Amino acid sequence: MASLPAAENWTDSPGGVDVDSGNLSAALGVTVWLPLLVQGGNFSSSELGLPEASPASSQPRANLTNQFVQPSWRIALWSLAYGVVVAVAVFGNLIVIWIILAHKRMRTVTNYFLVNLAFSDASMAAFNALVNFIYALHSEWYFGANYCRFQNFFPITAVFASIYSMTAIAVDRYMAIIDPLKPRLSATATRIVIGSIWILAFLLAFPQCLYSKIKVMPSRTLCYVQWPEGPKQHFTYHIIVIILVYCFPLLIMGITYTIVGITLWGGEIPGDTCDKYHEQLKAKRKVVKMMIIVVVTFAICWLPYHIYFILTSIYQQLNRWKYIQQVYLASFWLAMSSTMYNPIIYCCLNKRFRAGFKRAFRWCPFIQVSSYDELELKTTRFHPTRQSSLYTVTRMESVTVVFDPSDTDNTKSTRKKRATPRDPSFSGCSRGDSKSASTTSSFISSPYTSVEEYS
Repeated sequence: MASLPAAENWTDSPGGVDVDSGNLSAALGVTVWLPLLVQGGNFSSSELGLPEASPASSQPRANLTNQFVQPSWRIALWSLAYGVVVAVAVFGNLIVIWIILAHKRMRTVTNYFLVNLAFSDASMAAFNALVNFIYALHSEWYFGANYCRFQNFFPITAVFASIYSMTAIAVDRYMAIIDPLKPRLSATATRIVIGSIWILAFLLAFPQCLYSKIKVMPSRTLCYVQWPEGPKQHFTYHIIVIILVYCFPLLIMGITYTIVGITLWGGEIPGDTCDKYHEQLKAKRKVVKMMIIVVVTFAICWLPYHIYFILTSIYQQLNRWKYIQQVYLASFWLAMSSTMYNPIIYCCLNKRFRAGFKRAFRWCPFIQVSSYDELELKTTRFHPTRQSSLYTVTRMESVTVVFDPSDTDNTKSTRKKRATPRDPSFSGCSRGDSKSASTTSSFISSPYTSVEEYS
């Protein structure tokens, strides 16, 4: 996380930047780089339970200037940048939650996971971004011991919940498209999955809460995580966290979306399929494309921060670089900005979310809500039964009356015979042979879904 410059680069002034070098990312906690504080003479290593430093390094350094004190104009620009992220992330994700929960048409399995993702992002922006930014600027913890524990605990929890909500969506899309005849997740099963994600997130982040401490000194108050076995244990923990909240879920989503992409875009569909089938295929492609963009955005935003943490932990001399504070603030801003892009992506790529945002901002003079937008969020217009899909070609048998010429005129009896199945083109869905039509239909349709869910 935010590795701080070496002690000789700063003094104990309130403007010093001695914010954490140890957490997963500054977004995932606020730990102070304790060795720097010890070397800087703020308090002894014995007070913190650390190994004693050499006599030379434990002496206070006098007459040193703090090269990391920023001019007012730069602080103003960083404050504006972080303020925009927090405002857009909090209000944008709250509107996403309202759009889904307030409209029955939007309550699908995918969208329930999007609610969980939006809640995680909004929470991280509201409770973590500005607090870490203020701590990085002033190197003073203003928020008390309880919030110190929360601040070190909750961000890891929120990031875990965010990325595993995306992973759950990827797996759900995979199952719906690759094996469409299997039943989809029920509302109860979806709640269980979401609850399990949060429980695992709490367990992963619990050590951060357990070992969080504050140190009150005459000149400042510090919030940090004191690991029992020192920096090596701390580094190991955060490498594990990076693997679990970044590398592993991105690998799973990369595999599933690659297979789904090959399935949806990789080949020609046999036969001359119907318009409704193409409508459903197009809708599925749109949803998958939107979620791929969400995942790629998350990966790009968090990559520089994870690289920053690993490099500054291995090569600690980088913390003495003149511009390291600006690198940290930039990488932390980019990581936090991942919380604000999803509502923008939904609005641009999904017509129902776009209609919902128009309704939310209809008070603006330049926003006009059309009747089509209102209709997009109404109750679904198609209601396929669970026993049969609206878009699945079914085998129909008809009964015809056939006159047998061997019968006499006075009997004129009729014999009902079963005729051969009609051409499935009666439904308007295919002019090819029935076998290929059925294969095509099962490729994309399911008795448990309709095109409404993917639009």
